[in-house]
Amino acid sequence: MDNRAIGVFDSGLGGLTAAQELAYLMPDEHIIYLGDSYNMPYGEKSRNEIIEMSRSDLHFLLNKDVKAVFVACGTATSNALDILAEESPVPIFGVVEPAVREAVSSTGNGRIGLLATRASVKAGTYERLISRLSPELSVTTRACPKFATMVEDGIFDKNDERVREAVLEYLPPLKLAGVDTVILGCTHYPLLADVISEYMGSDVKLISAGAAAARSLCAYLKENAMTSGKKGSKTEYYTTGQTGCFAYTAKLMLKRDISAELTGIEPFDKGGNI
Repeated sequence: MDNRAIGVFDSGLGGLTAAQELAYLMPDEHIIYLGDSYNMPYGEKSRNEIIEMSRSDLHFLLNKDVKAVFVACGTATSNALDILAEESPVPIFGVVEPAVREAVSSTGNGRIGLLATRASVKAGTYERLISRLSPELSVTTRACPKFATMVEDGIFDKNDERVREAVLEYLPPLKLAGVDTVILGCTHYPLLADVISEYMGSDVKLISAGAAAARSLCAYLKENAMTSGKKGSKTEYYTTGQTGCFAYTAKLMLKRDISAELTGIEPFDKGGNI
């Protein structure tokens, strides 16, 4: 047993979808969530910037004495996971590989769609892993820069005209390619799952990268006797952005008020300090 907390970080609020799934799967775990909203969106940054910001997120969580770190950000996973894994004294989990494995297992016609940030698409991490696992599969990829920003602003209702316009901008190539499985490669995107599914059709399976990774992390902790021995869980939330904005959108996402568990912190310097 290991009663230390699990650290989770994202560029902002999107990782809450992954943290929520983790809390559901492991109801006795203490979770420390960090949303680096000050620097959001990571998907529009350079690789070097993403690496430095991810290092800062990691150092913050390590200073909280966590037992594992969940990189609940597709952009950070695609661009910085290998580096973080080398530098971390605790296990590091990203969202790419679990989502890819589920997608490869799911597809029936061999055509997979990927929705991700610009930086994730540029990194090519999802595509390389799919090719390594099943070279015969085809992948249609779309960068969706508006999606994460809209979610951060609380704009994810499927009837919102801005949401529907973004879907019509990004998704037609996936539909034209006839994909039967779509990876939601950014943890913000599950908040748009209803409208994405409505456009793609009910026969197309959506794979949430965050939820897939949460399942993988849960299995690892159980297999390695690292689960908590305490009953009852709690979650601490930290943000480098404005707490009011973070709490407002988090309430829309989680259907509950997290203000009492939320702490605002100053943006990090390059060394991961505040």
